[in-house]
Amino acid sequence: MAVIQNEKNSERFEVAFNQIHQWLQRTARNETTDRYSELLRINYPRHSIIRKYYHDLKMYGRLRNSLVHDKIALDFYIAEPHEKVVEKIEMIASQVSDPKNALDIATRPVFYFKEDTSLVEVLKIIQKRAYSQFPVYDENGYRWLLTSNCIAQWLSSNLLEGGRTIDDVKISDLEYLHSKRFVEFAPKNSDIFSVEDTFEKYHLENRKLEAVLITENGKASERPIGIITPWDLVEIDALD
Repeated sequence: MAVIQNEKNSERFEVAFNQIHQWLQRTARNETTDRYSELLRINYPRHSIIRKYYHDLKMYGRLRNSLVHDKIALDFYIAEPHEKVVEKIEMIASQVSDPKNALDIATRPVFYFKEDTSLVEVLKIIQKRAYSQFPVYDENGYRWLLTSNCIAQWLSSNLLEGGRTIDDVKISDLEYLHSKRFVEFAPKNSDIFSVEDTFEKYHLENRKLEAVLITENGKASERPIGIITPWDLVEIDALD
């Protein structure tokens, strides 16, 4: 830190730090502590932005304590944070205050099918787009989730054993294989943090959430406009 008389950097740093601290408090719901370092630890497994900038965020906590202790008068600090430090904490504060939309990491378009669709049609999509999850719908809305694992299991049990030919197989023939695969729904205005929270909730309950389907209003009766899987969550780190 450079010893200067300008108060601007310290004020900017404190504003950004407080924004991050308040966000940590909101996300660590049901926790009794408001200590910054503890909130970082609690939220570390929940949100990729904390894991991405964890060492920076820890350093900001120490720096903030130093600034507070070195404050010798109202709005006057002996030392000021470096401009690059301030710019980075402001960037992180901006990301937590105005998070990206969940659709930014969602796979689009979503290929969904009716149960009477031929399995061959699904295989064509897999071959062309390398998709692995396909919501199945009827006239009332979402029914269940067809996955490439289900398809591989069915193929190994039927084609290799000389059973039915694939040409007359319908999606409905594979429903017994989906075994209660969990899917959640979220409205199109959801942010990435709420989606991460949803996956973390299932993880804490020792249940596997296969996907979050994004619809207009987050209803199972609506057609999907995006799908987010655990693999898509890694895309959050790539967002600016």
